[in-house]
This record gives sequence, C-alpha cells and structure tokens, in this order.
Amino acid sequence: MPIIELKDVSKLYGFGDATTVALDEISISIEKGEFVAIMGPSGSGKSTLMNIIGMLDRPTHGQYNFNSRSVARLRASRQAKIRRDKIGFVFQSFNLLPKLTALENVALPLAYKGMLHGRRLKQASVVMERVGLEDREYYFPRQLSGGQMQRVAIARALVNNPDVIIADEPTGNLDTAASLLVMELLSDIHKSGNTILLVTHNPNLTRYASRVIYMQDGMIMHDEQTDVGKVPARAKRFIFSVQKKTEEDDLAGVSALMNALPGKQPKTRKRKTTKKRSSAKQRNRKL
Repeated sequence: MPIIELKDVSKLYGFGDATTVALDEISISIEKGEFVAIMGPSGSGKSTLMNIIGMLDRPTHGQYNFNSRSVARLRASRQAKIRRDKIGFVFQSFNLLPKLTALENVALPLAYKGMLHGRRLKQASVVMERVGLEDREYYFPRQLSGGQMQRVAIARALVNNPDVIIADEPTGNLDTAASLLVMELLSDIHKSGNTILLVTHNPNLTRYASRVIYMQDGMIMHDEQTDVGKVPARAKRFIFSVQKKTEEDDLAGVSALMNALPGKQPKTRKRKTTKKRSSAKQRNRKL
C-alpha cells in the first residue's frame, strides 16, 4: 500500500479572472521507503505539492490519502498530530530559532508532545550524534556554518522518527562541499527505511534518488524509475528544455486578452517596429 496517494489534486489561488492554477490535476502514488526527487523550474508547483503532502496546505480539488486514510476527513488536530509525528520537514532557509542552541532547536518538536525537558534533550542529543554534530550541541545558529545549520535542521526533522522526510531545496543555500554532506546524510537516512521526498532544480542531486518526477506549469510531465548513483539523461535535458517566455509571447498574451474584451481592439506597433528595424539596417549599411 502506498504511504502517499494523490488523485486528481488541483490547487487554485485567487478567484475569477485572477485565478492562478498552482497544481493541475496531479495524480501520484509513493510507496514507503522510496527516495523520490521532484524536479522543475521555479513556479512549476513543486513546493505547492510538498505543502499539500506535508499537510501545510489543502488541495482545492481532488483526494489525498496518507497511509490509506483520507486527509480531508481528518480533524485539524489529527492532521497536526500526523504532521508532527509522521512527517519531518527540511527547508532551504534552515528555519532555526536564533536564541536557542542547536540541541534546543532539535529538541523543540518533542516539547509539543509534552515530553519532559531532560528527556527531550537526551533524545535530541542522540540525533545530533547521528548527523555528526555531537560537538556542536551548545552552539547557537550564528556560530555554525551553513552546512552545519542544515544538518541541525535535518536532526530536528528526525527527532520524532517520522515516516516521511520532505526536503525542499535543502542544498539551495550551501556550497558544493556542504551540499555533498547533506545529500549523503539524506541518503543514509533513506537506507534506514525513511521515505524521502527531495525537491530540487539541480539535476546532479537526482543521482541519490530511485525515482524522478518532472514538473512544469503545475503538471507532472514525466515520472520515471532511475538508477541510484546516476544522473538520468532526462534530468540533464529537462531544465534546459523548459521554454522561457519572450517579449513576443507577452505581447501575444496581451493581444489575446484585448480580443476577448467586448468593444476593445488591441493596438499593435508591428509595422512601426519593422520600419525602425529597416531604418536601422539602412544606417548600418551607410556606415
């Protein structure tokens, strides 16, 4: 049975003519223990998808099942409990509290379970050792490097022993060496049985995944099984194959909008532009 299952999930923002489609009828099934990389350019819907899977947001349409249970039928308090105990989050910006030590940051999720102070620090210390930062427990975030802060964030995500780790661009603010350490750590966590969902726009990071999902414009364009340790050829091509809007595309969009409005006719400067270009060519020839 899949641990995560989405059926025709859509997410819309705004209303009327200002409606934005962030996700467009996404259907996906993820088995327990998978390492899935989700690729796509900025604005493709990756983070929105992760917010819905992580129960930080709700779909506008469609069905989301977590561990075979419909999330829509769960009370808000029950969703919060699942989010706390079953899902760990790792963000690009670390999101550590600056006035707490690394150990206290890691132990913070345990406080919401009502665990006694001494016990939660002890459990957090075990996880800090697991990520190789046992000698940085009493450092404040400002005293840590970017890679160390991200490992603290991963330890915080692990402290409740969640089933799913959602890592949203976890290496986005790190240099190459620190990125490698973080990805190797996530790989080790996956080998322990956790399900990993990695959001990235970096094709090189897909080498750690056994499955890669490619998104564009709120839709899944491709979904393929891959060999761990290799960067799929599609991953290398995908980012560069995404078409970028040009000024002509923008003008075409404005023209289409004006045509749709009653009594409005779009104005075009196409001929004027052509004359300017022709004049410019003649001047160049004279020179």
